Amino acid sequence: MTARKKLPIGIQTFAKMRQGDYYYVDKTAMIKDMIDNGTHYFLSRPRRFGKSLLLDTIKELFEGNEELFQGLAIHEHWDWSTLFPVLRFSFGFGNFRQADYLQHNLGAQLDQLEQQFNLKTTYTTCPERFQALIRHVHQHSGQPVAILVDEYDKPILDALQYPEIARDNRDFLRGFYSTIKDSDAHVCFNFLTGVSKFSKVSLFSGLNNLKDITLDPRYSTLCGYTDADIDTVFAAELPGLDRRQIRDWYNGYHWLGEGVYNPFDILLLFDERRFKSYWFETGTPTFLIEQLLQGQIPSPKLDNMLSSSAMLSSFDVGDIAIEALLFQTGYLTIKKEENLGGQYFYTLGYPNREVYQSLNDSLLSALVKDKSQQVVHASQLYRLLASNDLDGLRGLFHGFFASIPHQWYHNNDIQHYEGYYASVFYSYFASLGLDITLEDTSNWGRIDMTLKFNQQIYIFEFKVVEFVPQGKALQQIKDKAYADKYRALQQPLYLLGVEFSKADRNIVNFEWEQVAG
Repeated sequence: MTARKKLPIGIQTFAKMRQGDYYYVDKTAMIKDMIDNGTHYFLSRPRRFGKSLLLDTIKELFEGNEELFQGLAIHEHWDWSTLFPVLRFSFGFGNFRQADYLQHNLGAQLDQLEQQFNLKTTYTTCPERFQALIRHVHQHSGQPVAILVDEYDKPILDALQYPEIARDNRDFLRGFYSTIKDSDAHVCFNFLTGVSKFSKVSLFSGLNNLKDITLDPRYSTLCGYTDADIDTVFAAELPGLDRRQIRDWYNGYHWLGEGVYNPFDILLLFDERRFKSYWFETGTPTFLIEQLLQGQIPSPKLDNMLSSSAMLSSFDVGDIAIEALLFQTGYLTIKKEENLGGQYFYTLGYPNREVYQSLNDSLLSALVKDKSQQVVHASQLYRLLASNDLDGLRGLFHGFFASIPHQWYHNNDIQHYEGYYASVFYSYFASLGLDITLEDTSNWGRIDMTLKFNQQIYIFEFKVVEFVPQGKALQQIKDKAYADKYRALQQPLYLLGVEFSKADRNIVNFEWEQVAG
């Protein structure tokens, strides 16, 4: 067995990683392919996917630090005798919600670069200073420059809840980034990375020569770890951990190529040796949850959303498609691609158990507004299912909705009661990471929800009624023979009909029946 190495948790510096005894996943073959086949690139990936380390690797490559690349794929295929100057910018720090802060932040970065390359400029505005810097560095080094921008969109994303500041930041960056296109003769390579893809009519209208490799299968694994990486590079970390569980919890991010794991999750798992929502817990998706509530999007729909290529690559202040927001931030991923008449459509869903479980837990907190009761109810739900106490479930389901404050209904214009009740109900199950199938197709129709748990199968049908219970939910399961689809599994089968009342704002009928498996 190979010896264990140090886990590069939080390390974004290529030199530190290579000079220390750290695990390193070699991405240099893909970097070489990028450089050989283009000049101006853009890549969108969610937070904590290794974008900063990727840019630092490229920086060290252009600056010719050969010793760092010994033993890597690119080492024998790079001309180490030619050095290129690098201008690197990062917007990973600072308070971009503050008006005019972006100009000061960028001005400070330009100050450092001008000092590094011995330029005394007479310009005071950032685009003009940037252009003068590019030309000066090219002229004095004799080589065109490589320009790397990390978290290019953070000044906009941080200020989305302050639309005027977000627009000002967007317009300012558009003018700054357009300098790169105007200086093309002085640039050998240009790479921007971030979380979101702003539409070409907004931020990128001044930099429309970028090649977007976000959904290019050739570069789908440029950030993140593959299954092969886990099994080879990190082989020494695997003993004592369930390999299938690692895949279930953390794999599943797809950009039209091989699926990858979030590096942050994997490194923390190997460090703590426990399965937890490491990535999700580092960022609270408050803005995302607010958008889902405002759009009254039922949580059961999140695992099967349809989008187009245009929608996924479009993002602007005040005009954010929820599908694009969920995809670009990493809470949904591509499950299926279809080409229909030349237009590409994508089915989106949860990448893995971590996101499925944690996002529903956060959404549930916003729906029920009582975190203490939510925790109690979730733990009771698991215990009742474990003991197969269906009569106990009747009271618990009633408690789900009884705990929601009455003022919540008054403060929220609920237009789709069925979607709201289904969201609360479903998210309780999903927040526990349970194996749920929604709208499962049978010969006679669509089953609302199927739960597989503890070698037993539960088939749910939901109905919303005006006032009095009608007893139609359970009858529909039986009339349409939904159970037939699962009889071959030879496991205990339970049929559960649940009716919600708009007037009572709670469950008014709960019926169940066991049938032969």
